[in-house]
Amino acid sequence: MKKYNMVNIRMILIVASLFFFLFLHGQKAIPVSGHVFDESGFEIPFAAVGIIKKNIGTSTTEDGEFYFVISEKELSDTLQISSLGFETYRVNLRDYLNKKTKIIELVEQTTNLSEVVVTTSDVYVKMAFKKLKENTVSKNHQLKTLYRRWSVEDNLCRFFVEHYINVIDRGPNGFITSFNVAQARTSADYRFIKNEQKMHALMYMAYNNPLRKGMSASAYAWKKVSNSSYDGEDVVVTEGTRKNGEVLRLYIGMDTHKIYKFEVTKYPQVGKFLKATYVYKNNADGKLYLSYHQREWEGAIRLSEDIKRTLRSANRPTPEYIPIAYRHEVYVLGIEENKKLFDSHQQEQPKDMTLYKVPYNANFWKGISIPPNTRFYNQNIGELESLYGVPVEEQFKYSGL
Repeated sequence: MKKYNMVNIRMILIVASLFFFLFLHGQKAIPVSGHVFDESGFEIPFAAVGIIKKNIGTSTTEDGEFYFVISEKELSDTLQISSLGFETYRVNLRDYLNKKTKIIELVEQTTNLSEVVVTTSDVYVKMAFKKLKENTVSKNHQLKTLYRRWSVEDNLCRFFVEHYINVIDRGPNGFITSFNVAQARTSADYRFIKNEQKMHALMYMAYNNPLRKGMSASAYAWKKVSNSSYDGEDVVVTEGTRKNGEVLRLYIGMDTHKIYKFEVTKYPQVGKFLKATYVYKNNADGKLYLSYHQREWEGAIRLSEDIKRTLRSANRPTPEYIPIAYRHEVYVLGIEENKKLFDSHQQEQPKDMTLYKVPYNANFWKGISIPPNTRFYNQNIGELESLYGVPVEEQFKYSGL
């Protein structure tokens, strides 16, 4: 993490470059960007940012930055930023856009929870599961989703795929009913092993969400690990462990029993590892929906004889196995709950992300609210570009041909 006095110049440049005017539905589209820190000057990741009453917004990146677009009619609305452990920040959007620097400092919120109050963590977990449908958007709704997957082989990023997807979902209490890959772009493919998943990685995101499986609280041994807060509500952080080694950490509101965030760690097989984070935020009616998701999987795969011969010809070592990893990142850029306003879509057939042949549309990618590049994003893209010295924007143009 970096302190904000080291990034002021960079932020000014970012803001200056972002404040241009586009045209959207006949109105000027106005970029809203910024950098969120705590009182010690450290970035705050995954905070919910936007105009809550209109379901407009995004999440901060791992580096605490955010970017989204509004129209002129939203200038009188309130920008709200909420994050676990901090007081909610609110400011008039017009006033915020008039600020010279877009640095936002969140104030830590103290909690009054005592050890006595939360001695039986399983009670709060059971109530959270019981009220899951009540606390979340549980009818069909459409999520505007930006899905990214990086493929790592031999400890080097060798492939990147990014999809903009219209997802029809029923929330953590239900299932993804359909989705449509509306836009796509990929890097050049530098992988040794073109491993393909049986379905779109979006579906694995749902599959790895334990809340969608009707899980039982009694299957875990629960303990309280810390206190927190969210938007004025005290939050208890509990951790559950299963006999198979799975660990689930829940951030539960004391009054509402909402699950604002959870993290799951699994060891599906010996030599494999999965870690995932799901972050939720309120809609205009105070119901939770997915805001951000991150998932990492690490493992190894046996090399074929063809790959071994290729490595030998390049004077490379030829081990039996090569380490591989996948890192997934998902931003929800918008939600639509009125079925009449859903974008046209169709149920995609199960297949790997690389098999969706959607023509690259540079204008589309320039026009949507893509989050600012993080240090992790730049590191991986840098590795891809260093393999053959080809800028990723050029790779986007030609990789899908």
